Amino acid sequence: MDKDLSYGDDYKYIPATSVNSGSGIEVLPDIYCYTIQIVNICFVKEQGTDNFILIDAGMPQSADKIIAITEERFGKNSRPKAIILTHGHFDHVGAAVDLVKHWNIPVYAHKLELPYLTGKQNYPEPDPSVEGGVIAKAASIFPNESIDLGDNVMELPADGSVPEMPGWKWIHTPGHSPGHISLFRDTDRFLIAGDAFITVKQDSLYKVMIQDREVHGPPRYFTTDWNAAKKSVQMLEALKPAIAVTGHGEPMYEEELAEGLEKLVDTFDQTAVPDFGRYVDRNQH
Repeated sequence: MDKDLSYGDDYKYIPATSVNSGSGIEVLPDIYCYTIQIVNICFVKEQGTDNFILIDAGMPQSADKIIAITEERFGKNSRPKAIILTHGHFDHVGAAVDLVKHWNIPVYAHKLELPYLTGKQNYPEPDPSVEGGVIAKAASIFPNESIDLGDNVMELPADGSVPEMPGWKWIHTPGHSPGHISLFRDTDRFLIAGDAFITVKQDSLYKVMIQDREVHGPPRYFTTDWNAAKKSVQMLEALKPAIAVTGHGEPMYEEELAEGLEKLVDTFDQTAVPDFGRYVDRNQH
């Protein structure tokens, strides 16, 4: 195990929470979604085996909680076969270094995300000036520095397959970050969307706290390419998912999901893209 694994210097506990923090939901018998403060992690079990995978790695300083939930769900000293990252923002890799050290397992991410996971490149700073609510205004406290997982992080296979997740494929859904991915299973049209779209208005403190369920574009304060983000949402809507778990907010199903995604695609420039902000292309509208 690489001894030099590290978080960015700006990684710290972020005092943000929601009513769902500390609760889990069995979305399907093989998929368990758990909320760490304001972000979701997902456990996906391989049917017919004891193997399971962790999708994303929660908030900074949440490793002990994630390990406890894992053992509560899968038994003492159990560990996932791997961690799959939808992307590398602080609230999705917050416990990654500690989990890799504890479990000694590989991490997989899109090749365009690897510089942010190997200490080579920092994300653009979050934009507190973006149009939005209190959480957007507080975004300047959010970490944006690269973590370093060394040679424990690997590129996802180019053929779209997902290691240790038979029957799933990964889809490149950039915009919120360059190497953002979503995961899709054809057999039941189950979508793990990461932050390509979310089911709560993430820049509104009130809506995050009460977890008001509604399909929204990606979190505004970290999204740097709105044209790519729009194309990603169009691509995911075209898959006609039956169930979606997103990085923020509650799972969504069937008609509510279909209608919400269709509306988001139709109104993306008006509802998802902020009217102003550092990363807003004036030609977008």
